[in-house]
Amino acid sequence: MKSHHLPSSGNAMLLETNPTPLGSLILSASANGLIGLDFQADLSVVEQNFIEKGFTIIKGENPLLEKTQLELLEYFSGSRKQFSIPIDWSVLPAFQAKVLKATLTIPFGSTRTYAEIAQQIGHPGAARAVGQAEAKNPIPIIIPCHRVIGSDGKLHGYGAPGGVQTKAFLLQHEGAL
Repeated sequence: MKSHHLPSSGNAMLLETNPTPLGSLILSASANGLIGLDFQADLSVVEQNFIEKGFTIIKGENPLLEKTQLELLEYFSGSRKQFSIPIDWSVLPAFQAKVLKATLTIPFGSTRTYAEIAQQIGHPGAARAVGQAEAKNPIPIIIPCHRVIGSDGKLHGYGAPGGVQTKAFLLQHEGAL
């Protein structure tokens, strides 16, 4: 994923998941909730990115990250349609948090357009800004930015490795394509 906005201090815990259909995922959390999900990344690179942003990496088991890993496995096996993981919204700019909170309301197997999200958050005409906020989503899959499509009904961009093909895979997995 692209780098994302994070505060310049705090603690972060990291967990590399077992392989998923999209490869290994690296999960990260603060004391307040999930702050990242990186696709097919190198754990040492993700760790270094957090250190450069002023985070202290805490080693050891983390129940939140272990629960997130379990819920992702359930999602990919088809038995989970909604995540129950707390998200640390404080690591995001206000507009992006507003966009991603609206994105969380899109049900499994459904899609919304960038324009519909813009309308939902009270910024009609800001579809392009919504697209930029979605492109920098630090917690894809759990915050389902893959469910946001163009007004033309087409898939436009996806920041994870595989791009639009990964977005299509996730939407097919959910029965939305």
